[in-house]
Amino acid sequence: MAESGYLTAPLKTDRMPPGVPYIVGNEAAERFSYYGMNSILVVFMTTQLRDAHGHLAVMTEAQANAYYHTFGSAVYGLCVVGAVLSDAFLGKFRTIFWLSIVYCFGHFALALDHTRLGLAVGLGLIALGAGGIKPCVSANVGDQFGASNQHLLPRVYSWFYFSINFGSAFSTLLIPWLLQPYTAPPHAAGAATSSTAFQQALHSPPVAFGVPGILMLLATVVFWLGRRRFVHIPPSRQKWLGEFIRAEQFRAASGQSLLTRFGKSLNLETLKILGNLLLPVPFIAIFWALWNQNFSSWVEQAAKMDRHLFGHEWLPAQIQTVNPLFILLLLPLFSYVVYPAIDRVFRLTPLRKIGIGLFTATLSFAIVAWIQRRIDAGQTPHILWQILAFVVLTAAEVMVSVTHLEFAYTQAPRRLKSLVMCTYLGAISLGNVFAAAVNFFIQNPDGTVKLAGASYFWFFTAVMLGTAILFAIFSPFYRGQTFLQEEA
Repeated sequence: MAESGYLTAPLKTDRMPPGVPYIVGNEAAERFSYYGMNSILVVFMTTQLRDAHGHLAVMTEAQANAYYHTFGSAVYGLCVVGAVLSDAFLGKFRTIFWLSIVYCFGHFALALDHTRLGLAVGLGLIALGAGGIKPCVSANVGDQFGASNQHLLPRVYSWFYFSINFGSAFSTLLIPWLLQPYTAPPHAAGAATSSTAFQQALHSPPVAFGVPGILMLLATVVFWLGRRRFVHIPPSRQKWLGEFIRAEQFRAASGQSLLTRFGKSLNLETLKILGNLLLPVPFIAIFWALWNQNFSSWVEQAAKMDRHLFGHEWLPAQIQTVNPLFILLLLPLFSYVVYPAIDRVFRLTPLRKIGIGLFTATLSFAIVAWIQRRIDAGQTPHILWQILAFVVLTAAEVMVSVTHLEFAYTQAPRRLKSLVMCTYLGAISLGNVFAAAVNFFIQNPDGTVKLAGASYFWFFTAVMLGTAILFAIFSPFYRGQTFLQEEA
């Protein structure tokens, strides 16, 4: 234990580390914040975005999709900033704490300014804050474990993922409802009452974006409260750089050009490990290009479907709530039933899980392509068909995302845990880049699009199928190594 009173190495125990509940609680509140805001971005941009004079200045569907995925790529691309700050300079606690405050300011910027400028400032701050803390939070979970309790790590990463979806499930129901403008019932139409004024104020962009900001503030407080309960792996710039450059060889090559000195002192073992970790990223990126569309193109498709279910007409942006709900159901089902059953037939390695997940994602987009073909034919299919696609997509997510999250941590050298988590987050960023590029490319000057209707979804289905086949060919050649933190 350091002079600050913080634990600096995992305790030697076969039980659950004491800091895990604080980290998981923080993640649940932060994910409520992020996914609540995220769930209404496309709807806000296409229905309620305004100019500097307060007049409506909305985007087309293709423009909103393109800008949404550009924001997503920035969030996950900026993870490198947080990773370097965390591993080499500030440590995970200070990096997460201070960037969480930046994150809060981003939410409040969205709540206060509903123009394109406010949107850009708010999303810029959120991208820096959310992106910066992402590799640190997930790596911080792994830092709590040593050799004595490493058998609990897969279970805890499942609970960590459970907390993500627990927070997002509630937010994706509540926040779209808060954004939807209030319509007075017929008997009260035209009557100005305090109740009507309250409802109109409640159902508005300031509240819809403000509530996620409050939850992000709560997440920051919960994280601060647990500061003396979880392990703080100290940052070390020299040791961090030592993972890449061998100091003795660098000094021995003095008198030669700087480029030559760096070339002779490179830590080839670290570069080999990082190269191995980057190999699956392009394949998994295509999965994320599809998955992230449940916040964009799937919402727009839901708006054209019959959404009456359980005696209620659901908002298009609320349908995505089924994803975190299915995650909560499927995570324990896969962990305790599906995976053990498959393991009795053949050894289910992490890369095999990911490969099966990629093929499963292909099926989910084939379903939404079929739905869109019916819509193009003038029909109004029931939302249960899209919910079926969500079941399939969620099963793919369990196999791809949870597995890649744990895989990236365990394969990372001890001093580079946060940086290497960027391989997981970088896949999400690249997926968003691909989806944004497609949506920018398909826009025609006259407002039409090149991939109209079902052809848009069939395009991504074909791309995902080709990717899954290539991954099945590639994955048997991967060779890796597991690294966990040393115990106290």
